Amino acid sequence: MSNLPDNLKYAQSHEWVGVEEDDLIRVGITDFAQEQLGDLVYVQLPEIGRKVIANEQCAVVESVKTASDLYSPVSGEIVATNLLLTTEPELINDKPYTTWIFCVKADDLSGLDSLMTTEGYEKYIS
Repeated sequence: MSNLPDNLKYAQSHEWVGVEEDDLIRVGITDFAQEQLGDLVYVQLPEIGRKVIANEQCAVVESVKTASDLYSPVSGEIVATNLLLTTEPELINDKPYTTWIFCVKADDLSGLDSLMTTEGYEKYIS
């Protein structure tokens, strides 16, 4: 497994979360998650403009083994999706920490307080 980036936060459901300017939250899945899933074959992206609440299921990744729901780490509006994943879902397997899946414009960043640090996530998956 690759080293976990220190600049991200991590959810128990194995999403990574990057906080950017203007309360923009970029979300992907961890290396641990993609290893457990195996070769990804399909990504169902959320609809741009969709309002989500924290911990709401909003996307799906499917592999040759199984499907896994993805959850929004914060409440807000889906403002971007990574359309490359509709034709190249394997990008997540190849580069899990640079391949984002969707972005949420957060209503409130306080939901991020419940996410794990790099050290916390390392303990969680070990």
